[in-house]
Amino acid sequence: MANYTNSPLVSYVALSPNKTTIRTHAIDTITIHCTAGQMSVENLGTHFANKAVMASSNYGIGKDGRIAMYVPESSRSWCSSNPENDHRAITIEVSSDSKSPYAVYTEAYESLIKLVADVCRRNGITQLRWKHDKSLIGKTDAEGKLLQNLTLHKWFANKACPGEFLEGHMSEIAEKVNAMLQQ
Repeated sequence: MANYTNSPLVSYVALSPNKTTIRTHAIDTITIHCTAGQMSVENLGTHFANKAVMASSNYGIGKDGRIAMYVPESSRSWCSSNPENDHRAITIEVSSDSKSPYAVYTEAYESLIKLVADVCRRNGITQLRWKHDKSLIGKTDAEGKLLQNLTLHKWFANKACPGEFLEGHMSEIAEKVNAMLQQ
């Protein structure tokens, strides 16, 4: 399996017991989630530290834009209600409002762009692809590249996650990340 590294953008670490220690798939996907409540990275870390919650994410972004790691990239987080997706994805919880459209603060959004670009660079994802099409999950083009490598939690469970705000910004997130990857 790959020699995984973690993001140097992390300023807070609170490792969660809620994980599968070894991934069964290389990282080739990003799944962005909303917290459904404006949270700090510390509060989210406390939440994921509880074994009874049976949930986690690789990274979290607080309302102030700080980035935390809860599950190392070498391990699968329990985030998307879908083990297959979580084995291939880096999962990122972003602090958001508690009600629709689950908007995120500018600081959190800007950190999200930087973190996704960093994850892509370190894991050999040369282009972030968003088609807003659940049927494309895991499908590749003639060159073997995923047709879409951004996924939504709501595609795997009866959830609003990532909320209308982040879902409506997926094309922009992909564009901004891809521009950073070209630099």
